[in-house]
Amino acid sequence: MLTTSFHEDAQLRPARLTPEVHRFVEAHRAHGHRHAALDPLGLSRPLDAQGLSLQRFGLSPGDALTHDGTPWLGARDVHELDRRLKAAYCGPLVLDASAVRDDARRAWLQARMEAAPAATPPGTGLLDRLIRVQAWEHHLARRFPHGKRFSLEGCEALLPLLDALLERAASHGVGEVFMGMPHRGRINVLVNLLGLPAAEVMGYLDPQARDPEQYLDLVYHLGGRRPVATRHGEIALTLAHNPSHLQSVYPVVAGMVRASQVRGGDGHAMAIVLHGDAAFAGQGVVMETLAVTQKPGYAVGGLVHVIINNQLGFSEPNAMDAQAARYCTDVTRMVDAPVLRVNADAPEQLPRAAQIALAYRAQFGTDIVIDLIGYRRLGHSEHDLPALSSPGTYPRAELKPSVVEVHGAALVAAGMMSEAEMASYIAGGRAAAIEAFSARKPVDEAAIGTGTASAPAVAGAAPPHAAWSRERLQAAVAAMTTLPGGFQPHPVIHTLMQQWSHAAGNDAARIDWCFAENMAYASLLGAGTDVRVSGLDVGRGTFMHRQGVWHNQGATGAGAFTPLRQVEAGGARFDILNSVLSEEAVLGFEYGYSVEIGAQRSGSKGRGLTIWEAQFGDFVNGAQVFVDQYISAGEAKWGCRSALALLLPHGYEGVGPEHSNAFVGRFLQLCGGDNLRVAFPSTAAQWFHLLRRQALDAVSKPLVVMTPKAVLYGESASHSTVGELLAGGFEPVLGDDAVADASQVTRVVLCSGKLFYDLHCARVAQGRSDVAIVRLEQLYPFPQAELGAVLQRYPQLRELVWAQEETRNQGAWAFVRDDLADACPSGAVLSEVSRAVTAAGAVSSQAVHHRQQQALVARALGG
Repeated sequence: MLTTSFHEDAQLRPARLTPEVHRFVEAHRAHGHRHAALDPLGLSRPLDAQGLSLQRFGLSPGDALTHDGTPWLGARDVHELDRRLKAAYCGPLVLDASAVRDDARRAWLQARMEAAPAATPPGTGLLDRLIRVQAWEHHLARRFPHGKRFSLEGCEALLPLLDALLERAASHGVGEVFMGMPHRGRINVLVNLLGLPAAEVMGYLDPQARDPEQYLDLVYHLGGRRPVATRHGEIALTLAHNPSHLQSVYPVVAGMVRASQVRGGDGHAMAIVLHGDAAFAGQGVVMETLAVTQKPGYAVGGLVHVIINNQLGFSEPNAMDAQAARYCTDVTRMVDAPVLRVNADAPEQLPRAAQIALAYRAQFGTDIVIDLIGYRRLGHSEHDLPALSSPGTYPRAELKPSVVEVHGAALVAAGMMSEAEMASYIAGGRAAAIEAFSARKPVDEAAIGTGTASAPAVAGAAPPHAAWSRERLQAAVAAMTTLPGGFQPHPVIHTLMQQWSHAAGNDAARIDWCFAENMAYASLLGAGTDVRVSGLDVGRGTFMHRQGVWHNQGATGAGAFTPLRQVEAGGARFDILNSVLSEEAVLGFEYGYSVEIGAQRSGSKGRGLTIWEAQFGDFVNGAQVFVDQYISAGEAKWGCRSALALLLPHGYEGVGPEHSNAFVGRFLQLCGGDNLRVAFPSTAAQWFHLLRRQALDAVSKPLVVMTPKAVLYGESASHSTVGELLAGGFEPVLGDDAVADASQVTRVVLCSGKLFYDLHCARVAQGRSDVAIVRLEQLYPFPQAELGAVLQRYPQLRELVWAQEETRNQGAWAFVRDDLADACPSGAVLSEVSRAVTAAGAVSSQAVHHRQQQALVARALGG
């Protein structure tokens, strides 16, 4: 606890300071951190002490502080003030508030640094914790001398810091803490904070493990959940799983926190995100996530960042530069985050750092950084020879006393025990810790993972929910088209309202994709199921295909109106959020949100529907890490279930490679073990039913949708009737209802997406009755049974053609070929029609595109 008398002095009488004293004080506040000896190895040199000397400011030790001789900051003269300022701003815990532009926040921080910490009697609790942390590292080194564990040695103070942060979080009423971290020190955190049994961890490291198949990922990628007891009550701790892609877990954790806050309130949950110094400074996802979490709908009330700062990036030096005031934390200047820097060899400072950090977050609801400056006693991994590239660092690191020895010596100096007693105490503590680690304990499944893999999906299974009724559709349309007073809609919206009202009363009315999507959401919200749609320009939709937010064209009344908020029921929540211009951080955020919201929701309300839409499908490659490592593989590796839906506008239209290709072939290449659903709907009704299925099905799987660009707002042939929305469900295969006599069909063209409409128009123009066009609306899991049933309708089938508008190397052909071969009836020949193989994909000339498309359609229809 901090006393406040000094703070009150500072606030009551700042104007009474003499000009020289005032400059002296402000110099310490602004630059004191640059004069602090924070590097345990002494390699990063602070600024010369003369920069903050009395002489530099024209002061003498006996000078008065104020014009009238009144004490200030608990000091009566300059000598005492100098001592207090050096202790506050130049010691082992310092404040860098140079990024904080708000005067009130900066003054708040300075007051807490200048306040004297309450005296606490020395004890062995902190030493005991450090001994256990260090003993675990030594135990692993002896048991597995050739194993990779990414040792925490040199930054063992991390564990006491996390202890202190959890204590302070609980004191502020936080019920859940979500944590992300890289690989360094993770094994120690798993055992010594999360409570994973030591024997279980060692099973991952043991090359002779009895059941190696159970270990689906490396131990230093694993996370889990467990309750942690504090003096202020129990707190639920989640450590998120993550791959070796450094910093990628940062937006995932932020999304998990947001989901928890949606359920429990803004103060219910918070994030502690650990970073390596080099990755924090170098990875672009850090900057993106800092920006994302400042925006409404993504904000989480501030994150606490902890830098495990060993001043190295693998082998590249990444030392602090006090001379130029450059630090690995400089990226956080964009969000005005203050930084508390702590010498990792001064663990007694950690409770105070945690207290200030958590109080700042509680007070201002924004980010703060704790830069824990230590070193790396070993190499990047235990296989490394770090002296090869850091000859000046590693002789010092190897000879330097550990933090256990440093803190033990401090307790000896405080008179707690003699040197001999301390040596015996440390040796006994290590032996006891190693004995405890060696004992076998039952595995706590809740501590090891966040979930288990879901049951296999049944391709084409009927949705486990009732169809929507006409009465509910009419009520939803009425509520959504009742505008607030003074609201003047755009003429396009006025026309849309008239169309919706007409459709609501007429089962035969033709409805477009905009109506279908909005009604899908309305049906879910009315049943108490949450819907969250996020991405660039999703409120309107890139192609004006959604119209989820209406803007007042008049001068009075509400600025914007969200129709779907008028149909929320049963506690359901509708969020439609235009994100910052980022793919990577936003997709990572929504993945984390979907995992956590799915863990919270069950029963008739379903897990909710979480959607990320790319502006164009091509842009998903800016977030490839999350597609490859989390969305497609997270359940298999970690048991993390997600029902996130990715909407990727796709289609070749002669507008160039950058706005055409959602990489359907690449997504299909990731499919395996029933990990994803990949769909390519071609009608408004299919779109409606697909969205509902994703929200309400019992099986949680990520959904990747190739949304057909030109069809979303244009192709009238893709429109459906209201009756088709109110009956049935999503069909993975659509047969050809236009064929009058199936016995005349000798050629079946299979396709997905908008290509169907070009094929259909050409067939009609040619008057062909020997060709059927069948649509694969779901590409994975492949609907083998449904396709087989459709093909059986054509007893004279001789040619089965797969047609895709994509180039041969970028479409679905390589993936569906074997399944189509299995489905091809005896006596029929399978072939493929596509654009030629190219590196870039779609062309940028519409004239060339149309020639290619006509040729492709002609080849597909044959004859």
